[in-house]
Amino acid sequence: MQVDLATFWPKILEATQETIVMVAIALLFAILIGLPLGISLVVTRKNGLLENGPLFKVLNGIVNFFRSIPFIILLVAILPITRFIVGTSIGTAAAVVPLVFFSAPYIARLVESSLLEVNPGVVEAAESMGATPWQIIYRVFLPEALSSLVLNITIATIGLVGASAMAGFVGGGGLGDLAISYGYQRFETNVMIVTVILLVVIVQTVQTLGNYISKAVRRR
Repeated sequence: MQVDLATFWPKILEATQETIVMVAIALLFAILIGLPLGISLVVTRKNGLLENGPLFKVLNGIVNFFRSIPFIILLVAILPITRFIVGTSIGTAAAVVPLVFFSAPYIARLVESSLLEVNPGVVEAAESMGATPWQIIYRVFLPEALSSLVLNITIATIGLVGASAMAGFVGGGGLGDLAISYGYQRFETNVMIVTVILLVVIVQTVQTLGNYISKAVRRR
């Protein structure tokens, strides 16, 4: 017997809110970690502004290590760390921790890719005018790559939405948890369909907003 969506709707709305909050918080912390990490990968590489071979190898290795672990495995592997940070391994707050571990290295790579697209001639011109490495980073690299950064952050956000759904396997809350608890374990097809539609709507909204902001920034 299928659940009555009319009476079940408040739970669906609550799960949607949990997904949005989960993704937003995880994205914020992932950017705070991934942005400086991505910048460091660019400036410390060979012929970079602050070339430092050993540091680059360490940072590159850390990013590669975490990016090589599938999210569902990472989710389980860092459960002790999750419990230490938030005091529990289930719920929305607990899901944020592995989401950050998963997305921060990904964002770092996306930031690295965006900054490497900046025209070297613009950087050389800034250097010839006596700009310091930090001035070049904040006044040349980031402004020049801003449109690309917005698109890449949009991609990372969509990846987070998908990962947040997988967090439902360990009781992470949100639409993923709802889909697994009712759509998979109880064979409530109508709940599964609604959660899929809502996830698609969230992804489409994020992509549309990201495209709009990127175009607006590019015109300046």
